[in-house]
Amino acid sequence: MKMKIAGIIPAREQSSRFPGKPLADICGRPMIWWVHRQCRKVEELDEVYVATDSDKIYECCRREGIEAIMTSPEHRTGTDRVGEAASKIDADLIVNIQGDEPLIEPDTIRAVIRPFLENPNLQVSSLMSRIEDPSEATNPNICKVVTASDGTALLISRAPVPYSKNGLTKDYHRALGIFGFRKEALRFFCEWGRKHGKGRIEAIEDIEMLRLIEQGYRIHFSEVTTESLAVDTPEDLEKVIQRIKERNITI
Repeated sequence: MKMKIAGIIPAREQSSRFPGKPLADICGRPMIWWVHRQCRKVEELDEVYVATDSDKIYECCRREGIEAIMTSPEHRTGTDRVGEAASKIDADLIVNIQGDEPLIEPDTIRAVIRPFLENPNLQVSSLMSRIEDPSEATNPNICKVVTASDGTALLISRAPVPYSKNGLTKDYHRALGIFGFRKEALRFFCEWGRKHGKGRIEAIEDIEMLRLIEQGYRIHFSEVTTESLAVDTPEDLEKVIQRIKERNITI
């Protein structure tokens, strides 16, 4: 039986660095429209939804012909928001796609799906990319990942790992903010959080997926090369707009 796959884009209106970010105008369209447009290019995704707690974002999605699901404003993480939305739809595999990457490449999304097709026992999948700029290795805003030879995550940290006592190494990978979950794994993440809050290491590092690793889940990371730009600030938005103009991308 074919596995049904749904993409869910969590989107909230409140943001400390960029309030209203999902609705930010990019060449005449809101940013959430651009993210959804890229997702719809992925043939493996049977459905794509936006999960939000904002009436403004919900109404914007309706105007743009995007399926949206209203969720609680009480969620602590974007993954919890995705989990609530997933509980309301029929899907075997859920792909959590960040709503702040308007130019995310379809092949990047496919890369997080592919391991599930190759391994029926896999529960959680994600992506990583090699860090070329040494300053990014020490940037606590960038999560680094260390994997075993089979791609299973050994550690995700804001610290420069693997740590070399002889100085910085060139072997660093950043964890990308896109995850695939079997529905039962996503349900476990959310239910455990409701009962216990954050995990011990998760709370220290402030990295959501450490909750699953602490509880014995294996997360597979595939290495990809991507030029996608995440929008965290208005300055990042201008970079995206400039890239669209340079590539002559039309709506």
